[in-house]
Amino acid sequence: MPTQMNADQMKLLSRTTPRYTSYPTAPNFETGAGEELIDALIKNANSNGPASLYLHVPYCDRLCWFCGCHTKQIRRYEPVAKYVETLIGEMKLVRRSAGKPIRVSRIHWGGGSPSILRQAESVALRSALEENFLIADGAEVSVEVDPSDLENADISALVALGITRASIGVQDFDERVQSAINRPQSFESTKAAADRLRQAGVSSLNIDALYGLPHQTTNTLRRTTELINELRPDRIALFGYAHVPWLKKHQRLIPEDALPGIEERFAQAEAASTWFREFGYVAIGIDHFSLPGDELAKAMSEGRLRRNFQGYTTDCCDTLIGLGASAISRSPQAYVQNLPPTSLYQSKIEAGELAALKGKRLSLDDQIRALMIEDLMCNFSINVARLEEKFGDAANRYVEEMHMVANQRIPMLCRMTKTGLEMVEQMKPFVRLVAAEFDAYLTDQTQRFSKVV
Repeated sequence: MPTQMNADQMKLLSRTTPRYTSYPTAPNFETGAGEELIDALIKNANSNGPASLYLHVPYCDRLCWFCGCHTKQIRRYEPVAKYVETLIGEMKLVRRSAGKPIRVSRIHWGGGSPSILRQAESVALRSALEENFLIADGAEVSVEVDPSDLENADISALVALGITRASIGVQDFDERVQSAINRPQSFESTKAAADRLRQAGVSSLNIDALYGLPHQTTNTLRRTTELINELRPDRIALFGYAHVPWLKKHQRLIPEDALPGIEERFAQAEAASTWFREFGYVAIGIDHFSLPGDELAKAMSEGRLRRNFQGYTTDCCDTLIGLGASAISRSPQAYVQNLPPTSLYQSKIEAGELAALKGKRLSLDDQIRALMIEDLMCNFSINVARLEEKFGDAANRYVEEMHMVANQRIPMLCRMTKTGLEMVEQMKPFVRLVAAEFDAYLTDQTQRFSKVV
């Protein structure tokens, strides 16, 4: 990462862009198109090989002010139990629409806090999954965990789901930072949760942390990275906090004058990356780290790294079936998103209909640009031979576009080589800016997104 920047560079790097966990990005999905697309997506799922499942649990027992997820705080468990019934109903509708069980090799539980589930609901969900899908032996089953949920009984609930990987939210261990984001969480409670998960047989642990938080400094972040290293997770995700109060109203509770400026954010990201690598982790893409023997590091070295809504992944499934309020499904031809409001989602499922709302049918242009952007985000380059192998002569005009971007538009960030477009080494953290150059939908510069770093 550059340590000194002139005014023009600072202006460029201060831009905001999508995170490119998909292309086209979710704001470009078309309302009303989901109902048309979801049936075909489900019916064709088995023809694309095993699918992945994403199940969304939109409930937490506390509201963290930094959160950008679709979730709500609850004080009673009854809404969770009722929601589980709806999730099971949606599974049955998907099975009916497919005509036969869809083969599944990966399952991810997101939220909200899926760890809020109790054992009875977890057992019911696992049974419903096995009844309505063909789950492969050895399938990876991952879950996002809030340590405050994990009493001993709740560990049993996660085990009942067949969890093999858990992602523990940390964000930051500094008490002043935690107070500013309404996320009190001690290192001791986090370690206890990690220890109980490992003792219960969960084979892999991730830690999710943030930089760019209110009152956070490079010094406070140093202590957080040291404590994370004491936990020795298999993977670490270090995201830049996305302050988007126009989208998430609860973020207005965060004091904006306490947020670090753009140079401090750059410094935090650079320093944390250096420290994790010194601790023996391999840097993965722009914001992930893994132990050298982890499958994520192997996938990166072998060119198998992929990008999805959770960030970097080894998941090579072409089809994703999203279940739950706001969940997104994906196939090589389309994206489909469920109704976000929980009440509307539940009403639709209870009426015996799939809850798809938004969707986007992918044109050839979309598919080519999606591959280019994913290649950039995963490998910091666009391989021309890969484009030509998949799309033939249709790739030609995109190669011309690469030359224009590298030679005329942003030569400080990227360059052309014998194999294609490549990021300048020290500018790799700003790869989202290069990806944005190939985003055909990003024409309105007044659109508001998160900071590049």
